[in-house]
Amino acid sequence: MISRQKRLGQFFTPESVASALVSWAVRKTQDRLLDPSCGDGQFLACHRHAVGIEIDPENAAEARQRAPGALIHLGDFFMWAERTPERFDAVTGNPPFIRYQRFTGETRARALKFAARLGARFNGLSSSWAPFLVVAASLLKPGGRMAFVVPAEIGHATYAKPLLECLCKHFERVGVVALRVKLFPEISEDAWLLYCDGFGGRVSEIEWSCHERFSPRMRIADPGRRITLKDWRDADGRLRPFLLPADLLGAYQEAVGQAAVRVFDELAHAGIGYVTGANDFFHLRPSEAKLWEIPNHLLRVSVRKAEQLPADIVSHLVVERWLADDKPVLLLDLNGARSLPEPVKRYLSTEDAKRARQTYKCQNREPWYAVPDVTVPDGFLTYMNGRSASLVANAARCVCTNSIHAVQLRGTISIAAMQRAWRHPICRLSCELEGHPLGGGMLKLEPGEAARTRLPVRNMNLSQSHEEQINQGILFMQRWRHYE
Repeated sequence: MISRQKRLGQFFTPESVASALVSWAVRKTQDRLLDPSCGDGQFLACHRHAVGIEIDPENAAEARQRAPGALIHLGDFFMWAERTPERFDAVTGNPPFIRYQRFTGETRARALKFAARLGARFNGLSSSWAPFLVVAASLLKPGGRMAFVVPAEIGHATYAKPLLECLCKHFERVGVVALRVKLFPEISEDAWLLYCDGFGGRVSEIEWSCHERFSPRMRIADPGRRITLKDWRDADGRLRPFLLPADLLGAYQEAVGQAAVRVFDELAHAGIGYVTGANDFFHLRPSEAKLWEIPNHLLRVSVRKAEQLPADIVSHLVVERWLADDKPVLLLDLNGARSLPEPVKRYLSTEDAKRARQTYKCQNREPWYAVPDVTVPDGFLTYMNGRSASLVANAARCVCTNSIHAVQLRGTISIAAMQRAWRHPICRLSCELEGHPLGGGMLKLEPGEAARTRLPVRNMNLSQSHEEQINQGILFMQRWRHYE
């Protein structure tokens, strides 16, 4: 059961943060302030002439008590924004953070359509907060200011790029404040700050500053660096690499500019493994396969999760150990089978099979029992990582689920050469910069992020001080993702 707070994407802002953002955004006592998702009224209480929108009646009632002078509208912000003729001097708040899996239906369609009219086209993976900010900005008067708490996803998510592109086309100043220490310790997601000034203008750079933690004495719009849109676009529209201090980022960029360094996508392809829809049904233990008399030619040894993987190579000896330990690693692979043996028919008639058949994936393929996309990769790449990502050779020709990446080599490079390059400090720092944090200190490496990593495939001409800078960069980025 999803909690009410999580369903609405609400995590209320500390008073000191709300006060700092309002103090920057509001320049005159008569300025009209909008909080488009006012929650408990924390932002509204910081300014006398405030208007709030809130979808939840309980929160709206609390906001009215906290900010009795504010005008609070109960309802959906996107519907209200479409109808209202009002425009504001300042907009502040903490937008609802609802991931794309639950950001659905009419509200999503309305939000994306509204944002597209304003020049921001978001993909199907966009969370709610990104179009929310675009629509909120459209309610400003010329010259108006905007200041928000935002998820740290603004530094790496694919939908952060159209958001920032849109803001830079509509404001004279756009700035992001990165905070290492969590604003909301109770959740895994980091939060940063976004500020925009001069609505109706245009800018060619993003103001950027990094702080250890938020302080009420912090000057919100006091950038430590300015990132040109060209440099930001060259970084694939990601702010995350600029967390590195300028000298360490410069050392990394100099290193990856050498001829010995190649992009992963030039050497190999990393993609997700197969999806069964019912893992426990489609994966059998050797003892179960024997009991059901499933023919060996319909069974494939599979790597189901990263914890299975050894450090360097999935060898035949490793597979023999899995089988001897009766691990559930045998995939029932019926894709392309011309006829089903009687033992398989019996297995597909069980109660477990009936339950499996009702899962979403099984319902939407024909035949339901044929698992698609089962391939034998050259190696496996972990995508949920602690200290670093692992690249493991597949000597035993196993298959894998979508819990790890399947790596297929391109050209003549060997998996051993790829592994040597993968362990190099330059590649490890590249993983930190191209990947992204996922709470608990974990580093996640999506297929597209893996494709952009840099690998030194030949000997590097690095001085000792240069290599020390690369290693400092690794530790620095690990600290920012809370791996310490």
